[in-house]
Amino acid sequence: VDIIGLSGLITPSLDEMVHVAAEMQRLDFQVPLMIGGATTSKAHTAVKIEPKYKNDGVIYVPDASRSVSVASQLVSDTLKEAYIEERRQEYSRIRERRAGSEGRGRRRPYPDAVARRFQPQWEGYQPPAPSFTGTRVFDDYPLETLRETIDWTPFFISWGLAGKFPKILDDDKVGEAARNLYDDAQKMLDRIINEKLLSARAVIGFWPANSNGADDIQLFSDDARSTPLATLHHLRQQSEKPDDKPHMSLADFVAPADTGLADYVGGFVVSAGIGAEELAAEFEAKNDDYSAIMVKALADRLAESFAEHMHLRVRKEFWPYAQDEDLSNEELIREKYRGIRPAPGYPACPDHTEKATLFSLLEAEQRIGVELTEHFAMTPAASVSGFYYSHPESRYFAVGKIAKDQVEDIARRKNKSLEEMERWLSPILDYDP
Repeated sequence: VDIIGLSGLITPSLDEMVHVAAEMQRLDFQVPLMIGGATTSKAHTAVKIEPKYKNDGVIYVPDASRSVSVASQLVSDTLKEAYIEERRQEYSRIRERRAGSEGRGRRRPYPDAVARRFQPQWEGYQPPAPSFTGTRVFDDYPLETLRETIDWTPFFISWGLAGKFPKILDDDKVGEAARNLYDDAQKMLDRIINEKLLSARAVIGFWPANSNGADDIQLFSDDARSTPLATLHHLRQQSEKPDDKPHMSLADFVAPADTGLADYVGGFVVSAGIGAEELAAEFEAKNDDYSAIMVKALADRLAESFAEHMHLRVRKEFWPYAQDEDLSNEELIREKYRGIRPAPGYPACPDHTEKATLFSLLEAEQRIGVELTEHFAMTPAASVSGFYYSHPESRYFAVGKIAKDQVEDIARRKNKSLEEMERWLSPILDYDP
């Protein structure tokens, strides 16, 4: 083995990378370690990973296209030593800057942050009721419908072409490459749809819900609200804010039980990747890696489009609080609609473990075949999951860094050990466990 590479897809993998680096040191490995992937960063590599493995170099690679040149230097007898030493010095400077900046971001005590929560005007507000409670499955959803709401900008980014669609097609530098790629994507989409090479499935659900006035949301089995079904545990912003701005939590958007209001929360899992891995493997067996990558990229775009499309149907049909909505596809991409669909693992809900509750509520594995790995990644990979919130003032935000008192609190609420929650929340901790 000349090099070991680790790629991080979701945030729990960041902590796993630290563990792998420490194990490589313990087992006395003598090979370079390359770090990359969507969730990684140079700062994380410098602060968390590189100090754990000193036997050889730890190198952060920001883009897969650069991995060949990096690997070439790491296997070179004449270039390796100098290249690794440059990286070590660079990462050391990053750690020094990081240490010098610690303490700048002040956190409020968690009870104080809860007291400063966002409080909508509940008096006079009537929460909208969905057209059904429980779950509903959508099998073999027409891909031609999902094609209409694809956001193409991330598609080009995934191929290393930066620019907003459709302007990128006429870009002076990458326009020709973007047009060729777009044409190939359309041809592949035509084939996928006409030959039914992929299929899409979804499950959505709505449940009676009330918050506890802090960061938990209690879900009930029916509108009598006498039988608890599950509890959603959310996190709250703790960084100090100017002008008495509120410290946000997703629980703020659901009516507290003491208001007497009958509120609701929704959830969804959608997938457009059923058959994608098998189809990509067929292309790879024919040495057609380009088509294999294209299939996976298009499956991802179709899945995101599916999430957008189902949310539109929720707002206008299944939880009809915006029946008169008339937005263009561009306005949908810019999230100009009422309500939000935050996903576990993303800034407003950075706790990946909430996916376990969501998947259990929706019975996603049994009903549509989407599974969770032990680190809460979804398979098929071209899948999207999240919650639905309807309050007109609900909005996306970033929880940001949180202090130990909140981690202790959510560990208690979820009946988990502090160490386990610190592991899952390691990317947003403002302290070193």
